[in-house]
Amino acid sequence: LVVVDKPGGITSHGVVGRVRRLVGTRKVGHAGTLDPMATGVLPMALGEATKTVSYLMDSKKTYQFRVRWGEARNTDDAEGAVTATSDVRPDGDAIRAALGEFTGQIEQVPPDFSAIKVGGRRAFRLARAKVPVHFEARIVQVVTIELVDLPDADHAVFEVRCGKGTYM
Repeated sequence: LVVVDKPGGITSHGVVGRVRRLVGTRKVGHAGTLDPMATGVLPMALGEATKTVSYLMDSKKTYQFRVRWGEARNTDDAEGAVTATSDVRPDGDAIRAALGEFTGQIEQVPPDFSAIKVGGRRAFRLARAKVPVHFEARIVQVVTIELVDLPDADHAVFEVRCGKGTYM
């Protein structure tokens, strides 16, 4: 097993390719897809260890992420075009009061701009090509969600411990 600190701007599959070339083996797998703009730990399995990837996938994961208030974007992430704005900004007490709604077994609709395969193609590629993508809500598990920081009125930093398939 190898732990890779995935930089932004590369897909998880791209990291697999780089590891294959560096190590000189075709048998490389990863334990969870991080979106191209995401950075952080990407567990990788090499050779016979690839048989353990399903166990790693089923384990809980912890993510830290930053939210910008007051903007809606057409891709649900920082890369998209702003489609709406609002002057409303929640304070720390309002944020903490709402966090309970996002814990436990919750229904979540994956974003159109995700790495989920639809008909053999990644949803984000279809969405960028203006091909309609539709996902049904699915049950995901959020163990904990905490407000970590409020650096300014426009931003909040959260930490989430969750099960597989959960989108931030």
